[in-house]
Amino acid sequence: MCGITGFWKAPEESEQTLTQWGDAMNDTLRHRGPDDGGLWVDCAAGIVLAHRRLAILDLSPAGHQPMMSHCLGYVIAFNGEIYNFLDIRRELEKEGHCLVSTSDTEVLVNACALWGVKRTLSRLNGMFSFALWDRKEQTLTLARDRLGKKPLYYGWSQNTFLWGSELKALCSHPGFTRKLDRSSLALFLRLGYIPAPHSIYQNIYKLPPGHFLNVSVPQHRVSPEPYWCVKKMAERGIQDPFTGDLREAADELDAMLRDSICLRMLADVPVGAFLSGGIDSSLVVAMMQAQATASVKTFTIGFNEASHDEATHAAQIAQHLGTEHTQLRLSSGEALDIIPSMAGIYDEPFADPSQIPTFLVSKLARQKVTVSLSGDGGDELFGGYSEYLVGTRRWKILQRLLPVRTLIGGCVKGMNVVTRGRFRKIEQLMEVTTPEALHHFHVSQWKHPADLVPEAIEHSTAFTDRSLWADAMNDTERMMYMDLVNYLPEDILTKVDRASMATSLEARVPFLDYRVVEFAWRLPLDFKIHQGQGKRILRSILSRYVPPRLFERPKMGFNVPLHLWLRGPLRPWVEELLDPTKLRQQGLFDPEPVRQTWMGHLNGRQNSAHQLWGILMFQAWQQKWM
Repeated sequence: MCGITGFWKAPEESEQTLTQWGDAMNDTLRHRGPDDGGLWVDCAAGIVLAHRRLAILDLSPAGHQPMMSHCLGYVIAFNGEIYNFLDIRRELEKEGHCLVSTSDTEVLVNACALWGVKRTLSRLNGMFSFALWDRKEQTLTLARDRLGKKPLYYGWSQNTFLWGSELKALCSHPGFTRKLDRSSLALFLRLGYIPAPHSIYQNIYKLPPGHFLNVSVPQHRVSPEPYWCVKKMAERGIQDPFTGDLREAADELDAMLRDSICLRMLADVPVGAFLSGGIDSSLVVAMMQAQATASVKTFTIGFNEASHDEATHAAQIAQHLGTEHTQLRLSSGEALDIIPSMAGIYDEPFADPSQIPTFLVSKLARQKVTVSLSGDGGDELFGGYSEYLVGTRRWKILQRLLPVRTLIGGCVKGMNVVTRGRFRKIEQLMEVTTPEALHHFHVSQWKHPADLVPEAIEHSTAFTDRSLWADAMNDTERMMYMDLVNYLPEDILTKVDRASMATSLEARVPFLDYRVVEFAWRLPLDFKIHQGQGKRILRSILSRYVPPRLFERPKMGFNVPLHLWLRGPLRPWVEELLDPTKLRQQGLFDPEPVRQTWMGHLNGRQNSAHQLWGILMFQAWQQKWM
């Protein structure tokens, strides 16, 4: 796991200047790669590739980046891991390559040189983003893994093409122009994140998962191309369903997950795992321990508030499996102390409160390991969220109300302003016409972001662009698909990447091996959600390793008591950031609905913690970066 960045412009600067700029950008990513750093500068072309290294495989200088191919025709700066690199290495050796290191970077750059980028990408099983410079053709290629586990921003500013693992690297280039994208801000307030391809800045984009970008002239705008399409993958799975029974499916998934976890345990540094005590992380740890020669190191964060604490359950699972377990129980004060650092860690506005415990457990794990496996992805693939059950029931009710929806909506619109405001959610629900739109409604923190950001028009997303919707799915599967292409890459994986990398820890996600994802979409929905309960097949597999009494309980989630903190110890911080005079002076938010929401939360009339957290995280971000 590492950090990459760079830029390309007309060749008019000295090598000293290019190096100085490249070093400045690279230094912002030191937390992603504290072990080594490197630059590759081509003054004649005006291009700089930069890399920060967190040494995981081949800790020797032979793994130094940027790295050149054996034919000297390509240079790469690579972030991530290629889990099947040994298989690809053997293919290269059959072709006559004599590889001198044991790093996956050397395998990747020489595979690209031999087979071309697109063919190589189709062979990779991993999490990655990279920048590849073709010295002969003078073209730059950026690429990102299938599901978006590793980030990559790119864009244009003052005739310079820029890219990097995090926005802070782009911001440090002297030619970078910080122009806020108000449409992205509106999206952020609705979702708590900014989905690809958009970013908080104008003219700066996220490379979408499963895409690559070819740039031949730094000033020319180009669009990404897909090498793997999640929509086609899901549709193929639905059209080619698994035909065996539940036990046969569990046997196949068990073997597949064990292989995925085995691949992700390969490292030349200590490896451990996050353990919350839930089904997903418990299954990952159980399979790790079953294949390990020593006790697996596991890590849990606990909170004093019982409603948000899973530490006891995690300890019971750890004891049963025989792991070397480390638990840290935090007071609210200790957790609150790190909130001011969130804007620095997430250099684009991000508002999932679980970013706090995710950072804390990463920091805990980094004391003993350099790599930690995580259970993320299980909910989205195997129906773990209650919203899939609730949303499906609500959709059926809305369908039955179809004949009278217009009448209900008309009645609400005919109310006076004050009364209509109380029924606004019902009015909007009456306008929902698809499961996608209903799911969009449910996940929206602010239902009407334009109320807060005047004149802003939200960008289209996978929720609103029908061309991105998958076909041949039932209502529940359509909601699960929305999370696969929105919430998973843009919230969950963003959170895990930034939180872990802030502590120089590499987080690996076995459930998101693309083979597991493709198999999950072939499974009947009944194998995932059965009799009102999700993750049926995962429960079946986990019971082979852990007694059900240790994991069969209501889902808790990885959250903090934010609503209490905002009314209590965080109140002075909230009051400062939401000061109406300050909001009015900044000119981005209408202070009135913000103030009304804050006062309603403060006096206990409503729990608006998530809505307020979005505003607060943006204000903290703006204070830090703008």
